[in-house]
Order: sequence, then structure tokens, then C-alpha cells
Amino acid sequence: MTPVRASTRFLLFLLAAGVGAVEAARHAASERERRAAEVEGRAALVKRLGLTDLALFTEARYTRHPSQADRFTPFQEHPSSLEHFPSGSIAAPPRD
Repeated sequence: MTPVRASTRFLLFLLAAGVGAVEAARHAASERERRAAEVEGRAALVKRLGLTDLALFTEARYTRHPSQADRFTPFQEHPSSLEHFPSGSIAAPPRD
């Protein structure tokens, strides 16, 4: 039995990855169509109840949602103090 060349294995991998990507896109499109009524219903409920935006983090006030932060909140302790919350290193305070 002849060993399979590395380039052939790589091309088979690319083919499998391409098929997987196409199937993932097809599945996403079918789910979007299938759940359109549910999403529309939830959007109407959010509008009727006047709910706010989705919170990204629950720890520090300035990381909860960028549109809900105070400009001075990250510096309440001291400008060069250590970060108390781990999410503060992921989401920066909002710009003006």
C-alpha cells in the first residue's frame, strides 16, 4: 500500500472543511427561517416591556453595557489601581 502524500491529505482536509462550512451556513439559514416567528415575538415582548440592552458582564458597572457606563467609574479607586474585576481587562470603558 502506497502512503498518502501530505499534499493529498491537506487537500482532503480543505475539502472536508469546505463541506463543513457550507453545511454550517445552510443550517444557520434554515434555523433563521424556522425561528423567525419566535424571534419576532420576543422582539415585540422586549418593545412592549421596555427592556434595556443585553448586559455583557455583571461585575463592574462600566463593563455591564458600554452604553450604560459612567465616564469616571473605572477610576473610582485610583487611576493606577489594580483592576478588581476580571472583565475589566476584556471590555474597556466606553469612549465619548
